[in-house]
Amino acid sequence: MKAILKKKGPVMAEREDGLTDYNIYIMKKSEKLFYILMAAAALFAVGYIFYHSVILSALLALLSLHFPSIRTGQIIEKRKKTLTVQFKDMLYSLSASLSAGRSVESGLKDCLKDLEIIYQDPDTDILLELEYILRGLEMNETVERMFQQFAERAHLEDVDNFTDVFIVCKRTGGDIIQVIRSTASTISEKIEIQQEIETMISGKKFEFHMLMAMPVVMVALLSWTAADYMAPVFQGIAGRLIMTIAVGLFGAAYIVGKKVMSIDV
Repeated sequence: MKAILKKKGPVMAEREDGLTDYNIYIMKKSEKLFYILMAAAALFAVGYIFYHSVILSALLALLSLHFPSIRTGQIIEKRKKTLTVQFKDMLYSLSASLSAGRSVESGLKDCLKDLEIIYQDPDTDILLELEYILRGLEMNETVERMFQQFAERAHLEDVDNFTDVFIVCKRTGGDIIQVIRSTASTISEKIEIQQEIETMISGKKFEFHMLMAMPVVMVALLSWTAADYMAPVFQGIAGRLIMTIAVGLFGAAYIVGKKVMSIDV
């Protein structure tokens, strides 16, 4: 069975079977050009402040060619986090249906109706996935296989763990309702912890961005108010070398800071 799960506009890449792989994102040419130009403008401005040279600033701006790949990673991470929240909502809805005595297959249909109320956009990932699962069940695919396919494409630990336990329960007659409730509760706790961490470090993130902007602002102000004092660093090999080291330390500090601020649960 083949089906295409995709949104209008830029979407996650499709595999050979036509299904969406949430670990891959392919930008449109216009989108990639936009990010390159945006990054190039920022890098050129920083380069000119530190070098006062159009040629050297242009060379620094060439680093913008790597920005689309960085932005792609950010988009993938954000979409997978959103999918995790949607998956949690699906499990809560499915658990309620099963508690009312519905079968898993019937519960998934009720689940789709419930989520269509929560998520108004018909292109929402979890809605497309549920529609695909239900189409598979209509074509005599097992619910275990459909969840397994979803897990293989989602690349999410919570989905993988749920699928493994769900398959075992289906085969051995385990308490599926309890498994679904437990998984939904675990995902919900992880999301709450992540939100608490984000709240706790939000102030530090603001301070980090301010500190990253300060060197650029200070060099710009000194160049404007004390041009004679700053002239030596903008002229000659020694001055260029010092500024290059400063830019390198500036970039290294940004990379280290971003890693420190990135906390996974």
